[in-house]
Amino acid sequence: MADSTTAVADTTDDEGGLKRSITGAQLFFYTLGDVLGSGIYVLIGLVAAAVGGAFWIAFAAGVTVAAITGSAYAELVTKYPQAAGSSLYVQKAFGNKALTFLVTVSFLSASFAASGSLAAGFASYFGQLFDGGGPPALLVSLVFVAVLVVINYIGITESVVMNMLMTFIELSGLVIVMIIGVWYVAEGNADFGTLTDISVSGNPALAVLAGVALSFFAMTGFENTANVAEETIDPYRAFPRSLIGGMVVAGVVYVLVSMAAALTVPTDQLAESDVALLEVVKQGILPFSTDLMTTIFTIIALVAITNTTLVTLVTQPRILYGMAREDVVPGVFAKVHASRRSPWVGLLFSGLVVGGLLVTGTLVTEAGGKLDLVNRLALVTVVFLLAIYALVIVTCLKLRGHDEDERAFRASTPLLVLGLVGNLAILYYAVYDDPASLYWCAGLLAVGVVLYLVEQLFGGRSRPRPGTASRAPKGDS
Repeated sequence: MADSTTAVADTTDDEGGLKRSITGAQLFFYTLGDVLGSGIYVLIGLVAAAVGGAFWIAFAAGVTVAAITGSAYAELVTKYPQAAGSSLYVQKAFGNKALTFLVTVSFLSASFAASGSLAAGFASYFGQLFDGGGPPALLVSLVFVAVLVVINYIGITESVVMNMLMTFIELSGLVIVMIIGVWYVAEGNADFGTLTDISVSGNPALAVLAGVALSFFAMTGFENTANVAEETIDPYRAFPRSLIGGMVVAGVVYVLVSMAAALTVPTDQLAESDVALLEVVKQGILPFSTDLMTTIFTIIALVAITNTTLVTLVTQPRILYGMAREDVVPGVFAKVHASRRSPWVGLLFSGLVVGGLLVTGTLVTEAGGKLDLVNRLALVTVVFLLAIYALVIVTCLKLRGHDEDERAFRASTPLLVLGLVGNLAILYYAVYDDPASLYWCAGLLAVGVVLYLVEQLFGGRSRPRPGTASRAPKGDS
């Protein structure tokens, strides 16, 4: 196994390794763009259905727990500014390859499921451009994933620059929703009682918890930032400000957008729509052509979903790359393209797995199964990530006193404990509310088990012999 204490240079590349080219500003928009596009455009209707008009509370609670978790990531990434994120931290804390593998494959599974959910959401918005016609949703989703794989293959810098541009576009869509809400309030038509209405049956607290479990999908994405640590210039300064700052801004936007949607559109209409934010625009509140605004907003939503999916597809091969160098998954995933410097084997594998999820979900639906693919894959993502987030907080606390660096960020211990409790509570309810999601979790874990077994059975043949220097991957062989 590779030495887990190997230092990573602050501004230079390892021989044949990943290239440090991401600035602090790029990292901020990388975080902001990933978090903003990952749920508000796709799942807001499902959260409204779970809670009622007060569904903004679910977003506020969810982003609070997520931001606390983000502070743990900020501490760890400034201590260990290397690729692989949570998997690397767990390996350093516990030194157990089996546990590291479990975290790695769980994070990968969450990322795969998130990409599938977003791709299905992209197809829903794309269909709005054709008034019910257009190409099949599965075809749209698969082509969408394939195009993003190609963009990621071209290189990380190009991907991050594109991410920044798309972040500004997706923010414009959310600004439109907020302007509609302000306009509606200014006209004196708003019923503010809606914002306190938990109209679902049963215990209101459980209703909010159900909403938090769903809305938490919209909070995820910040963990992806840790996986580009090895490609960030001066990560010690860039990460705390960019990661936590991006999450706080995203949280404020989420709450304001949720309130605008609740005030302008009946809750049951939001709950029944696959494109809930588009329903706000369709109300025709602004003095512009509703058809034109609907088309413009649909395009913005497509860009927003593209932005988040692009980031998840950046993350997946880099997790595989980092852990291949730790001998947890087969070494082939450590291959970096000779000219593009992108981990192309992991990228191709990731695209195939996400495509397989989309095909499987479509086949289940066509066979008569009652499956909301967007909802199911979002919940699978949340189950995996909540378990990882809880473990990362434990890892952060366990590594206190180890590998200390004066440049590293230090999170508040009481807040970390609160975040641990919050993550575990949401995880419990998510599984309790939808136990069938565990079958999908098991299927994705099985993919990882195959990788692990391949590494255990055949990986030793390609590892350096004791006493032989290990060299970083230099691309195709």
